[in-house]
Amino acid sequence: MILQKIWYNSIRLIVKTGLFFYTQKIRVSGTENIPKKGAILFCANHPDGLIDPLMITTNCPRESHYLVRAAAFNNPFVKKVLESLNLMPIYRMRDGINEVGKNKEIFENCFELFKKGETLLIYPEASHNRKRTIRPLSKGFTRIVFGALEKYPDLKISIIPVGLTYQNASYYPSKVAIKYGKPISAEDFYSSNNLPVSINNLKDEVSNQLKELSVHITDDENYSTILTQLNNLNVDFTDVDLVNNMIAKNSFTDKKKRKTTFLKPIYYLILLNSIFPVLIWKKIAKKIDEFEFVDTFRFALNLGLFPIFYSLQTWIVSLFFDWKIAISYLLISLLLILIYTKFSPTNTENEAYLQKLAKRFSPD
Repeated sequence: MILQKIWYNSIRLIVKTGLFFYTQKIRVSGTENIPKKGAILFCANHPDGLIDPLMITTNCPRESHYLVRAAAFNNPFVKKVLESLNLMPIYRMRDGINEVGKNKEIFENCFELFKKGETLLIYPEASHNRKRTIRPLSKGFTRIVFGALEKYPDLKISIIPVGLTYQNASYYPSKVAIKYGKPISAEDFYSSNNLPVSINNLKDEVSNQLKELSVHITDDENYSTILTQLNNLNVDFTDVDLVNNMIAKNSFTDKKKRKTTFLKPIYYLILLNSIFPVLIWKKIAKKIDEFEFVDTFRFALNLGLFPIFYSLQTWIVSLFFDWKIAISYLLISLLLILIYTKFSPTNTENEAYLQKLAKRFSPD
């Protein structure tokens, strides 16, 4: 148990360090809403693939367990690694009707986690999508909490909605807002005599909070127009309350000028200094068929390859000079990355950029 915690926290620290170099800024608010003890179900929106749980995990005071798509567990070695990091598979209809039956055992494991006073992270939208909207929630998360309450009637479970908003998903570097909502007592919504009503009421409560905790544009005929207006104003989407207020009042003013970067020379120095990881990324990027996984693969590649190549290059420099110069080279390399990451402008998506993405990731 102790070794597992050391392993989990070590990986968490490594990922947190990687995200520090990868993102310009991560705004975190509402952590005071998270109980220090007791069972919690975190319900988050899901705009950006597997980078989402990494963002939440590294910016949450509680250690959590996670439900992720079962396909990630196909490789036996990967399966063991994921399980050691508190991940559990969840099966969907697309995995096959026989596979969906395995969820019963997974749900039982979730009930026991709640019984022990632990936490679970789930995505009630049931899929990822980069649209700036909260989609209809599935009833899967209600089955988990209500199933736990049916098995353990005296159990107290807090449901905490988590809003994720990216300034410009899959663009490096980007800003992110993570907002934890107010705790919802699952037992206040549970009625075994009228379960359908209980499910709908809880879904509505979580959905309403998510629409306040992240930037939400109703997905109707006006969606594209509103999004274009916000992008043209170059708003800071991570200022969630301000942007949602603009949408609610239909008031799109106070245009901010698009910032130009004077850090391009540093950017090209970083590219030159990281030429081998960059070439590997260029090759891998062509095989990504879902926009929401661009950040996932790029961050994983950065986390895995950059330390290896920078260490190797530092060693090579030491062979030609000495270790003092080699360490200086390494520190300057890291400093250049930090300067570019933290001070580059994070503009919104312009129309040309959106059209380019639509063409790149079109199913056709």
